[in-house]
Amino acid sequence: MTAPATVDADAQRREWTTKAQNLVDRHRLREIVVGLVDIASPTGDESALARHLTETMTAAGLDARTMEIDDRQANSWGRVRGRGTGPDLMLYAPIDTVTTGNHDEDIPAAGDHLRPDMLASAQVDGDYVIGLGASNPKGHAACVLAAVEAIAAADIPLTGSLIAAFGAGGMPTNARPGVGNPRLNTGQGVGCSFMLEQGVWADFALIAKPGWSVSWEEVGLAWFDITVHGTHTYVGSRHRLPYLNPVAAAGQVAVALEQWFPQYSAAHTSGLVSPQGIVANIRGGWSRTASFTPEQVTMTVDLRLSPRTTPTAAKRELMSAVAAISEDLGGLRIDVEQILSIAGESSDPDMWLTRSAIRAWESHEGRPHEPGYGMSGATDANILRSRGIPTVRVGMPKVVDAPFEVDFAMGMNTVDLRQAQMLTNYLIDVAIDTTTRSLDEVGI
Repeated sequence: MTAPATVDADAQRREWTTKAQNLVDRHRLREIVVGLVDIASPTGDESALARHLTETMTAAGLDARTMEIDDRQANSWGRVRGRGTGPDLMLYAPIDTVTTGNHDEDIPAAGDHLRPDMLASAQVDGDYVIGLGASNPKGHAACVLAAVEAIAAADIPLTGSLIAAFGAGGMPTNARPGVGNPRLNTGQGVGCSFMLEQGVWADFALIAKPGWSVSWEEVGLAWFDITVHGTHTYVGSRHRLPYLNPVAAAGQVAVALEQWFPQYSAAHTSGLVSPQGIVANIRGGWSRTASFTPEQVTMTVDLRLSPRTTPTAAKRELMSAVAAISEDLGGLRIDVEQILSIAGESSDPDMWLTRSAIRAWESHEGRPHEPGYGMSGATDANILRSRGIPTVRVGMPKVVDAPFEVDFAMGMNTVDLRQAQMLTNYLIDVAIDTTTRSLDEVGI
């Protein structure tokens, strides 16, 4: 007896979705992306971009706020209010870039010079916008903003509220050295965590980050300082005194760890994830002299975590691997210290938003959904899930057919507006499908 009403409701949602999607304009998307790229927002210094987002949402008729974390770092969020009888949905994107566009900070780690795509200055090349963070994260933030703008302009009677949330500190980094950030914890999801603590909450969340598939889990990460000990001595005495150069030994340890990481990954590949590991840096000794060896050299390791592996379990595995490496190197003293841990998190693949997101994906693609397997990237989705908000991740596919070479940095710094329009329309589909339903319909 209720079937006709369901059919009518679904037809109404399709009508609303089409109405909002027809308001998505590629020129407007270009304008949004260029505006975001042109405002530098390295981790720890996102306030200017947050204020710009708030002003843009306010101009579009949203109830929007800037949320200050300190005098340099801020979130932005806005809301299309529903009647309060249905589920609230958060569309989320981080807004910080891990490189800065500043030569003194980025070189030589990011290359021997700053290319145009590494600068906070947008360039338009047909359907491509190029500039620092143009795809990740700013192109994805632009899609969230454009989707919520269109839904607000379409004047759709929502049962639940739709929240556009833009978080500072989404990159896996601590405070940038030498720039005077007042806190060490400027990255690792600090903005997302603060936003939730301050009451910006929803029943479900969709985070827009790269990868054109619906993901309901992802890796966490643990960082470790691994210190290799040797002897502090002088080059003029190496042939007369005990000599164990920890710089050379650290190189051997790093190579051995790089050989162990694939074994770790294979042992923990399951579900959607294939956790990886890297040696990220080696440091020790005095740069002012080349005549003396240090007593110790330290390297930092990032070891990704399956949602089914705790940080302490991963630490024990790494310590066991290091003990074996030490034995192979003649009993070398190697210390392991865990310095950061963010657990990997999962959401129920059968919960409402996962099903809605997959249905929308299949509708847009005209084929069965294909999950993205083998993932090892971590995002603020772990923060959202760990706080109890069922969350999925969906984003644009990697740019592959551009008329220029696309390496890692260019992939982060190039957005294809055709893909951005596709993702924006997709977000509208999922948002309307969720925020026009009753609580019962979504399992609440």
